[in-house]
Amino acid sequence: MNELKKVLFIDRDGTILIEPEDKQIDSLEKFAFVPGAISGLKALTGLGYELVMISNQDGLGTHLFPEETFLPCQNLMLKTLAGEGITFDNILIDKSLPQDNAPTRKPRTGMLGAYMDGSYDLSASFVIGDRETDVQLAANLGAKALQIGPMTWAEAAEAVRSSSRQVSIARKTRETDIKLTLDLDGKGPSGINTGLNFFDHMLEQLPHHGGISLAIDCKGDLKVDEHHTMEDVGIVLGQAIYQALGSKRGIERYGFVLPMDECKALVLIDFGGRADFVWKVDFTREFIGDTPTEMFPHFFKSLCTEARCNLRIEAEGQNNHHLAEAIFKAFARALRQAVRRNVFDDALPSSKGTL
Repeated sequence: MNELKKVLFIDRDGTILIEPEDKQIDSLEKFAFVPGAISGLKALTGLGYELVMISNQDGLGTHLFPEETFLPCQNLMLKTLAGEGITFDNILIDKSLPQDNAPTRKPRTGMLGAYMDGSYDLSASFVIGDRETDVQLAANLGAKALQIGPMTWAEAAEAVRSSSRQVSIARKTRETDIKLTLDLDGKGPSGINTGLNFFDHMLEQLPHHGGISLAIDCKGDLKVDEHHTMEDVGIVLGQAIYQALGSKRGIERYGFVLPMDECKALVLIDFGGRADFVWKVDFTREFIGDTPTEMFPHFFKSLCTEARCNLRIEAEGQNNHHLAEAIFKAFARALRQAVRRNVFDDALPSSKGTL
């Protein structure tokens, strides 16, 4: 099954270019970018969205003006953006007047038929504009709306980029039934229920100290033992982290370390695309609460394999509860540091140019 495409429909006048009082950008003297538009558009490149500029003709000259009065402005805009690595996959201009009541005029969707053929995931797409008609267009498409004016371009770009770091996974086997939702930017609710109280307590450290949102509901065959539940939660969490990181552009990539009471925990992580796992922790109890300590390295190894990261965990201390908690808190802090992202940096953190 082919993956559905995503698109950003971006208005032009008032969104990319400042709209003058007479509503007509019909000379170079009236040409100016909306503050933050160039850096905001740059932040939206490389995220897997098609960029489509859409506009009612009002702005760069309606058909009341000859084309030569506004084409130099349009060309200057496109040339300037291209110099920053920003190009549009399509440009759609509706030349009708408001009184024409044309089906192609925003917020009607007539000129966007090619994007409504089922090959695009419009629910995961956005309309970015400055007017209420742009907001209504998004509603008519079943897309999300971002309105410049009430929000800045930086906020709009972050909203798009953050949405790409939200993942929901449902995985059901004969041994476990898991539903997991992860948001690396911490914008959703969190709640953990695996049926293992101490394991839940440890997993709760991840949203608290990792700056993420994490919801996990797991129904496992605990009547057999704890193995399948802890292993499969590690698998699904690792898969979610890998998917949420996406292209990994702009992330820090690495993270590490934490003390807790008499314990110290060292967690080294690298989301470099290769899985390798090292565990150097000695527990002196078979169980902490209802959770077997032998399963902690197995949980982290399963997570490491599915997240395709290098993960090294070392810890020492006297109290086994503190020891386990220090490990999970250190992992949370390492994760927080490694997935931190500069919204305006699309560079890959690799000298190879790929991760």
